[in-house]
Order: sequence, then C-alpha cells, then structure tokens
Amino acid sequence: MNIADYKGVWVFAEQRDGELQKVALELLGKGRDLAGKLGVELTAVLLGSDMDNAAKELVAYGADKVIYADSPLLRHYTTDAYAKVICELINDRKPEVFLIGATYIGRDLGPRIAARLRTGLTADCTGLDVDMESKNLLMTRPAFGGNLMATIECADHRPQMSTVRPGVFEKLGKDDSRTADIDKFKADVSSSDVKIKIDQVIKVAKNVMDIGEADVIVSGGRGLGSQEGFKVLKELADLLGGTIAGSRATVDNGWIDKAYQVGQTGKTVRPKMYIACGISGAIQHLAGMQDSDFIVAINKDESAAIMKVADLALVGDYRKIVPEMVSQIKAMK
Repeated sequence: MNIADYKGVWVFAEQRDGELQKVALELLGKGRDLAGKLGVELTAVLLGSDMDNAAKELVAYGADKVIYADSPLLRHYTTDAYAKVICELINDRKPEVFLIGATYIGRDLGPRIAARLRTGLTADCTGLDVDMESKNLLMTRPAFGGNLMATIECADHRPQMSTVRPGVFEKLGKDDSRTADIDKFKADVSSSDVKIKIDQVIKVAKNVMDIGEADVIVSGGRGLGSQEGFKVLKELADLLGGTIAGSRATVDNGWIDKAYQVGQTGKTVRPKMYIACGISGAIQHLAGMQDSDFIVAINKDESAAIMKVADLALVGDYRKIVPEMVSQIKAMK
C-alpha cells in the first residue's frame, strides 16, 4: 500500500427513508476542519434512490463534492449492497479518511468495510484531530469503561476510519449559495448482491423526544431515589420548554426509557441549559453533556464531580429545590 496515493476526507451521508440523518451533517462540520488542516477536499458519499435534493443539501452544509450512488436497491440500507458499493468506491478513488456516524447502521457498516479493506477502525470517537507532522488522523475515544481517553492512530493503513456518535460535533450553518460537483452515477449493484431482501419497513410509533435537539434538559440520576422523581423534573422541564433525561443508573433501574439516556453509552447532548439533579458526575456521564452551554447541578453532596463542572452548583435536596424553581418560574409568567 502506497499511503501517498490516498487523499481526501470522506463522510458517509447516512439517510433513512430519503431523509439525511443529523449525524451526517455533524460529520461534515468536523470533516471541514480536518480537510482544511490536511489541505484536501471534503467529500460526502451518498447512497440511495431519488436523493438529488439531499445531494444539494450536503453541498449547502459544507461538502466540496458529493459522490451519489443511485439505485432502487440502495433506497433502504442493506449491509451487502452498501458495503459493496462503498468498498469499490474507496478502492477506486482512495480517500485517506472515512468518517461514519456511530448509529445502528454505521456500527454495522463500518466494521464490514474496514475488514474488507484490511484497514483499522476506531469506534465511538469523541474527538478527531490531525497530527500536523505525520498528517495522521488522531482518533480519541473512551477506554477502560470511560476511565481514560485513548488517542489512536492508523499509521500504516488507509483509509483511516472512524465512527462518531451523534451529537459529538456541531454541524455548520447551511449556505444554499454554495456550489460543488455532484458526481451522480448508476450504482453497479444487482439483486444477487443483496442477500437480505426488504419487503416492507414498519415503523413503531413511539412518543419519544430527541434529547439531542432539546435546548433545555432536566436530567436525573440515582439520587432521585425512584421513578417518581422524574415527575418532579418533568414539571420543571415542561415549564422551560425542554425535556427530561437520565443517567445510565436510572435507565438500568427502569425509571426512564433508554432513548433519554445521556452519557458514554447513551446520547451526547449540547443544550443551552443542562440541569443535573441527583447525578454524581461519573466521567461516563460527563462525556455526554460537558459541552452544554450552561450547566446547573443540584446535589446533596457538594464534593460530587458534577458540582465541579457546573456553572451553577446548588447544594441540597432536589425535592425542595426543584419545586421552588417551578414556583418561581410560574410567578414570573
């Protein structure tokens, strides 16, 4: 392998039912930074059918080029078809970096591609940078249960591959005036390449708010004591136009749905305000919310780790503090 032959930063533009996923736009934002440091082109790789508008949207969000593989067989994700098309593209065009969202699709697709290309894959990254001397990608991720952060390089193989969880990076502002080359082609994929046939996609309706989109999050931890504690938090969240969330302990205890989990094994959020109630502040939880604009911590233990990262730390029982906050907010309205 001649590493010098590999140039460019690629981002997998994940779509579901013809709609681009937010993580793809977030990766374009980070990819823009990496491409600038490397002095190379940023390319979005889009697979699907009837996705011309999505291709234009990728340009508006920062892509210098869009590679669009079009086929009815790519309308819905299948491991075989997507891996075949992307591996052929990489072997032909040789990007040095390939970023994928750490979604259910990305976690299935990334390892398959890496294995076929005999390259490395660093999963669930929370940080990406460039070593300006070697020009290698520096991929940082939690290790040993989140007790330390490991920075990994893939020095001897290309492309350098990483999966990144949704919410870790910020997307760029949309600029509809941007123009770029959209390389649309008929994908070389046939029904014989697809081992699993999708006859119908049935969505299960679930009234769950995407906490990654919330401006205000009121989150609870083990210190709530029981599921009843979330009723207190929800009243505050509703008044502030936000949503509730929880730590892993509350999910494991069955107090709240996993869709609302914040942290290393949950979701990464960056709201304008994050109110943590009864949360100790384990590093695994901090990894999912430490980039919030303003953090309020409510805890009986003034030495809790969450109090050290909070912009405002309130020492006391949430059962007394939160109802008082609710009362004060109602009086202001």
